[in-house]
Amino acid sequence: MPFTSIETPGYVGFANLPNQVHRKSVKKGFEFTLMVVGESGLGKSTLVNSLFLTDLYPERIIPDAIEKQKQTVKLEASTVEIEERGVKLRLTVVDTPGFGDAIDNSDSFSAILEYIDEQYERFLRDESGLNRRNIVDNRIHCCFYFISPFGHGLKPLDVEFMKKLHSKVNIVPVIAKADCLTKKEILRLKCRIMQEIEDHGIKIYPLPDCDSDEDEDYKEQVKQLKAAVPFAVCGANTLLEVKGKKVRGRLYPWGVVEVENPEHCDFIKLRTMLITHMQDLQEVTQEVHYENYRSDRLAKGIKSKENGLKPERDSIVPAQIVANSVLTEKDRILQEKEAELMRMQEMLAQMQAQMQAQQ
Repeated sequence: MPFTSIETPGYVGFANLPNQVHRKSVKKGFEFTLMVVGESGLGKSTLVNSLFLTDLYPERIIPDAIEKQKQTVKLEASTVEIEERGVKLRLTVVDTPGFGDAIDNSDSFSAILEYIDEQYERFLRDESGLNRRNIVDNRIHCCFYFISPFGHGLKPLDVEFMKKLHSKVNIVPVIAKADCLTKKEILRLKCRIMQEIEDHGIKIYPLPDCDSDEDEDYKEQVKQLKAAVPFAVCGANTLLEVKGKKVRGRLYPWGVVEVENPEHCDFIKLRTMLITHMQDLQEVTQEVHYENYRSDRLAKGIKSKENGLKPERDSIVPAQIVANSVLTEKDRILQEKEAELMRMQEMLAQMQAQMQAQQ
């Protein structure tokens, strides 16, 4: 019996496509990698635990002053599976203990830059391999850069770090421990930081503009988020009772700072920005930062081969060579794989012929 549509005439059914994508995405789950960078004592770990209501560092040992003198920048990746209403998120948080703690911090960036490039290189290698369906994406999708509230703007270390990383990762500036400042001081510091970011040509993550047909509430939300950058936040994992209800906050002699109260800090705005634009952060990482790395990497490899040299990571390639060489490298890889498949088919044909001859 032929299949007949029970819908109204003129209805094809492709309006159901978003539901199919939704079901497939929920079944597969989501991956997101967040990097947190900043000096020790700015509350990075507390904020991350507060954002995702989990404990990512249950066995962390905090070094004393003598150990900090010898400590170099090292990266620690912590992964946790979070499930909420049937939706699974594989969250990886990369912490950078030791950053900015030394007297000479000129080498603080190298370990972080190498880690970001390593993740891009691993993804590029997996993407070019035979098993492309099961790639684990550990690329850094977002970097929270923590700025100290005890100053008058950005330090030279802050400027240098963001200038080195803004072409590799989505940077979101965060003013740490905002409960140390008054509202006027926060506004003044925000204006100063944004002015310095503009003066130094630093590119931070731009929140996407709204389309004209978007909901008015969403437009207002994005407007408020853009106005809140850099986000002045404070974190807390302690539940306190205020006026008969439990709140997450910090207790002081003069009162309680409620972390999730928009009047007290930008914690809710930061979490809203991260959750509502998580997909966009991943797309910018894929389409901008990763593609820049990939084009650069392939072009350097091809240029080295043409000159009869081993590939060098830091060789400089003109833009025209980059544009032309990416396609040729892609074609070369495809030709190699096709030749390999042909060889395997020939071997199978020979084995079958031998088996038939033996029979």
